[in-house]
Amino acid sequence: MELELNIVEKILEFLRELKRNNNREWFRKNKERYDFLREGYMEIVRRLINRIAFFDSEISGLEAKECMFRIYRDIRFSHDKLPYKTHFGAYIAAQGGRNSERSGYYLHIEPDHSFLSGGLWMPHPKLLKMVRQDIYNHIEEFVAILENPSFRALYPALEGETLKRMPAGFPSDFEYGEIIRHKDFCVSTSKPDCFFSEKKWMEQAAACFEVLLPFTRFLNYTVDEYRGKAF
Repeated sequence: MELELNIVEKILEFLRELKRNNNREWFRKNKERYDFLREGYMEIVRRLINRIAFFDSEISGLEAKECMFRIYRDIRFSHDKLPYKTHFGAYIAAQGGRNSERSGYYLHIEPDHSFLSGGLWMPHPKLLKMVRQDIYNHIEEFVAILENPSFRALYPALEGETLKRMPAGFPSDFEYGEIIRHKDFCVSTSKPDCFFSEKKWMEQAAACFEVLLPFTRFLNYTVDEYRGKAF
């Protein structure tokens, strides 16, 4: 489909209505509308993949459908029984898209809560241990990435949960203990709804993702070592 300039505005409008009517009857009545908007979002993801591939060749050939998350919530073990997510999300990462273990690029569109992010979220315990060790062993390199002015302007701090104490095997007085205590190694930059009204928002988004490249490469070196493969 031809990508409309205001497709994200229509997605945001749909999501606002969904938040007020998060039930199967309303969704069923608006399913055709959702399918149209999902195709539009898939086209956005395709174009972002192409732009990201200019500076991160590992993304080349990735299919948009591999990156997109379902709108249907898994409510089997949740106290929240609302059936639908109120955002559109896509994780652009080599070797699996949304199912990849590698650090990549995440686009989250949600009314008043949209953001761009990247990194490792909830890594497997064995991988988390390796990431912490590699960061500890190369702390100057990792801190230099985080404190680079261009990076820090967009991504001011690591996000996610942290341990109250240093994990086993690391000195309790380590200067950068707050980094090692992280359970996730993610960063994000928030975007207002009006960001997506700009004609060149996708180019701006790709530029934000390009700033993530050194961070992504650092983490993926460990991920690839963990998986026992060379890329």
